[in-house]
Amino acid sequence: MRPLPSPQDAAATDAEILAASLHEPSAFAAVFDRHFPAIHGWMRRRVGASLADDLAAETFTRAFDARDRFDPGRADARPWLFGIAAHLVADHRRAEVRRLRAIARTDPGELIAEDQEAATLARADAATLGPALAAALAGLRSQERDALLLAAWADLDYEQIAQATGVPVGTVRSRLHRARRHLRAALATTIDGSET
Repeated sequence: MRPLPSPQDAAATDAEILAASLHEPSAFAAVFDRHFPAIHGWMRRRVGASLADDLAAETFTRAFDARDRFDPGRADARPWLFGIAAHLVADHRRAEVRRLRAIARTDPGELIAEDQEAATLARADAATLGPALAAALAGLRSQERDALLLAAWADLDYEQIAQATGVPVGTVRSRLHRARRHLRAALATTIDGSET
């Protein structure tokens, strides 16, 4: 059996570091340092800045507490951590849907600050589509929204999303297909309605 790597060893896999952290808890800091920015960024996009700090920290607290259950056959802890993060977001889902529906009711003019008069046309288009996109996201089934946002905001591939959500890759593909189809239809209606 080979010795466990030092947490400072940049070549050490997450699985090796998590195994080392069972005997040396401070080793977990290396996993935190590697993945906190991605988890926090995804959380910030999902739940907003005010809640992202708390939920990202809670993700790593839960991961630390569950590190003995991490599958050592998987070198990368990123999908596992996003799975924990997604479960935490699910705990706040009702508030998230209410927030998205509130954004959908917002006047697009309110989304552009007065001091940004020189904003580009692309930014104006994005602000106009923002409420429609928020409404379309709110209208997705929660599993479809989770899969879509893990792909779009966390940049996870199909297999990583499957690991994070605990479903087969085929289910991830189906959820993403349905989510994208729903968003295309919802945004096409918005764009077509604004051009007439």
